[in-house]
Amino acid sequence: MSNDIKKYEKIDHLAIKTTYAVAVVILAGLIIWGAFAMINFWKYEETNDAQVKEYINPILSRASGYIKDIRFKDHQKVSKGDTLLILDVDEASVQLKEAEAALASSQARLKVLESNINTASSSASVNKAKIGAAQAELWHQQQEYDRYKKLLEGEAVTQQQFENIKTKLEVAKSNYEALKNSYKASQNRTTDVTSELSVAEADVKQKEAALARVKLDLKYAVITSPSDGYMGNKTIQIGQFIQKGQTIGFMVDQKQGKWIVANFEETQIANMQEGQSAKITIDAFPNKTFHGQIESLSPATGAQFSLLPPDNATGNFVKITQRFPVKIAFTDAPEQLNKLKAGMNAIVSIPKE
Repeated sequence: MSNDIKKYEKIDHLAIKTTYAVAVVILAGLIIWGAFAMINFWKYEETNDAQVKEYINPILSRASGYIKDIRFKDHQKVSKGDTLLILDVDEASVQLKEAEAALASSQARLKVLESNINTASSSASVNKAKIGAAQAELWHQQQEYDRYKKLLEGEAVTQQQFENIKTKLEVAKSNYEALKNSYKASQNRTTDVTSELSVAEADVKQKEAALARVKLDLKYAVITSPSDGYMGNKTIQIGQFIQKGQTIGFMVDQKQGKWIVANFEETQIANMQEGQSAKITIDAFPNKTFHGQIESLSPATGAQFSLLPPDNATGNFVKITQRFPVKIAFTDAPEQLNKLKAGMNAIVSIPKE
C-alpha cells in the first residue's frame, strides 16, 4: 500500500514539474511575442484593413441588337482586340442599303441642280449679249426716227414712210425691254438654283452622316476586348437583346497593374508621405512578404466619399475614428505578383520616420 502511495506521489510531482515547464515555455513565448509586438508597434504603423486592387473595366455595347455569338467564357484570359461578342447584323445591313440609296439620290439631285445652274448661267450670258445687240438696234432706229421726223416736217418723205420707221422704233424698244426682263429672270433663276444647291449639299452631308452612322453600327456589332486581362462572369446568352450602352461583362485589366489600398486610422497618418516604403503581407500567402511604396494619400476620409457622408451638424454625433485610404504601389517584379487577385486582404506596415 505504501509503495502505491509513493508511486502516485512521484507521478504528481512529475506532473507538477511538467506543468511548470509548460507554463514557463508559454510565458517565455508570450514575453518574446510581446517584445516583438512592442518593437513592431514602435517601429511601424500597421493596419489589416487593406486589400489588393486592380482596375475592373465594364465592357459596354456601342450598338443595339440580338446576340448572335459569344466568344468568351467565365474567367477567361483575353488579349486586346480579341472578339468577345457578335451581334446580328441583318437589320443593320438593310439599313446600310437604304442609307446608300438615299445618299445616291441626294447626290444625283445635287448634280441636276449643278447642271441647272450652268444652264441658267449660260442663258443669262446669252441674254446679256442679246441686250447689247438690241440696244444697238434701238439706237439705230431712234436715229432713223429722228431723221425721218425732220424729213416729214420738210415734206421730203411720206407719212407712211415715217410711220414705218416709228413702228420699227417701237419694236426695237419692246425687244430691248423684253431682253432685259429675260436677262433679269435668268439671273433670278441662277440665284434660286444656287440657293437650292446649298440645301442639296447640306442634304448630301446629312445622308453621308447617316451612312457613316450605319457603318459604325455594323462595326460596333463586333465587340472586342479593350485590353489584356481576365473576363469576369458571363451573364448574357445567345439570342438576348442588348441595348446601346448596356454592360455585357467586366474585365480585370492587366495593363493597369496592381496596387494596395490600405485604410489607416487618422491617428496613424500624421507622418506618412509619398514615397515611403511599405511591407505587405497577403493573407492568402502568409509566408511571403511583398514590398511597395506610398503612391498617394487620400485628400479626405473614406466616409466623405460615400453616397451619404456623415454630417455631425445633424445632432447625432458619436465620435468614431476615421480612416484615410492610402494607395501603395508594389515595387516587386511583375512576375512575383501574378498570383495576387483583386480583393485579397492584406496587412500593411509602414516604418515610422
